[in-house]
Amino acid sequence: MKKKILLIILCTWIPIRISALEYPNLNSKVIEIYDFNDQKILYEKNAKDVISIASLTKIATTITAIENIENLEEEVIITPEILRTVDVEASTAGLRAGDRLTYKDLLYASMLPSGADATNALAIQSSGSIENFVSKMNDLVKRIGLENTHFINVTGLDNENHYSTADEIRKLLEYALKNPLFQKIYTTREYTMTNGKTLKTTLYTYSKNMDIDLSPIQGSKSGFTNQAGYCLSTLSNINGHQIIILVLNAPKIGTNYYNISDSIDLIHFLNQNYKEETLVSEGTLIANIPIKFSEEETYPIYAQENIKKYLPSDYDINNLKIEYHGLNELSYKNQKGEKIGTIIYSYKDEVIKNEEVILKSEIKLSIQKIIQKYGIYLIPILFVVISLTIIIIHHLRKKKRTSKKRKH
Repeated sequence: MKKKILLIILCTWIPIRISALEYPNLNSKVIEIYDFNDQKILYEKNAKDVISIASLTKIATTITAIENIENLEEEVIITPEILRTVDVEASTAGLRAGDRLTYKDLLYASMLPSGADATNALAIQSSGSIENFVSKMNDLVKRIGLENTHFINVTGLDNENHYSTADEIRKLLEYALKNPLFQKIYTTREYTMTNGKTLKTTLYTYSKNMDIDLSPIQGSKSGFTNQAGYCLSTLSNINGHQIIILVLNAPKIGTNYYNISDSIDLIHFLNQNYKEETLVSEGTLIANIPIKFSEEETYPIYAQENIKKYLPSDYDINNLKIEYHGLNELSYKNQKGEKIGTIIYSYKDEVIKNEEVILKSEIKLSIQKIIQKYGIYLIPILFVVISLTIIIIHHLRKKKRTSKKRKH
């Protein structure tokens, strides 16, 4: 028989917290916080609203170029025609006509200073036109399942047909970060191109008058348009987890760019309030399985390792569930090394871990236990066996005597 034992652990060694976790006051209208390790949204605000996304578009531009250009070390020439395609309101990397650069240079120039001159050069030189390249960007978002994202240009300038959501930009960034070169570019602060020009991340520009520590940010891409407001995507390591934070439609008040300050405030908040919590310690007794006809009454099942989950400081241990699915009784017939069940650990119905339960010791048969349980039945059986034996012996002896008399 199989059975399911449900255990709701009320662990005295872990405090029960009932206060609601309060996020800091934020000025950005659109926010999403995503745990890259656990692939889970930790917090969101208007994250599925379709909006302008400014230069966060260049995340798509860059990963599309990486996937479609065979030789990123190939040299290209910046022409006057390319530079004339750049909108006067767009940010640039300072490229000049006649510059000889590699495609890789243009990737960095697109991401770090958010250069529209670099993105247009990438598109035109690799695909023949901006329109051809944008078509590839739209093919990419369809391929990865983004339903509310569409591009018209490679830079992110406002256009009613150029849009996405914070949630889908996060999905795009999550996809792109799995590419080693993109991840390297995204997490680079400064880069020197082959022509000797040094590029710097826009973080420096936004924060130079804010007196703010940018070290918690591992990687980023910023953006701004009148419709999108100030935007920022960041990647940070927060207590062992890679966390993506997206803030869009943030204001600028005085010298305070709230895309920067909101992101930093959220990073500090997460650092103080989120960490790997040990919900079950290694060696915790999970269940005792009865053993039939053995010297041991039960077989104990223990947690094989610390069961941890990345949780906020107000987590409630009452949401932890431990289920044992397996044999409800063991005997000498069960062999050492045999799988006898599975332990399922979950928090708020989200499975944390499945552990196989393997029988780690040999179960020895106890004759004494058999006698104790079935002794009342053994006495009449033994009497019958002895009686039959006597009768058989008596019959054989009688037969033997009869045989001797016949011989004489």
